[in-house]
Amino acid sequence: MEEAESRSGARAGRPLPVKLLSGQLREGTGRRVDPSGGGEYVIRAGSGRSLAVSTAWMQGTVMEADLDRNTALLLDETGTFVVQGVNSIPKGKPCLTPGKYVMVMGVIQAIAPEPVIRAVKMADLSEDAAVHRRMWKLEVEDLQSVLT
Repeated sequence: MEEAESRSGARAGRPLPVKLLSGQLREGTGRRVDPSGGGEYVIRAGSGRSLAVSTAWMQGTVMEADLDRNTALLLDETGTFVVQGVNSIPKGKPCLTPGKYVMVMGVIQAIAPEPVIRAVKMADLSEDAAVHRRMWKLEVEDLQSVLT
């Protein structure tokens, strides 16, 4: 690999998305801002250790979409979270039908009272939703155990 990767997932100054559950963000601690103006949140990983995150990879069921407000409300097994910027995602609008199971990657904007993610990518996982739902918590735990 040309670029070195740190344990927190940073690659040449560009953080990699960390697989998360909304409950982990909701229970996280405030934003820690670095001198360059970026920032990250500290969550408790499955191992009980702390993990600094600034970008997230999350999955959930679309509960509602409000295209006028450029947002969607998603639900994972630990609660709801808001996705902003849905109108700007290439091929994102087909993902916004209530009931669809989707993946979203993006930058964490807030953790309380409800997690907010500014989307960079969305994908519809509804075709194999049962498998994706069953595997998601295990995938989150597995990645976080490697990062902590």
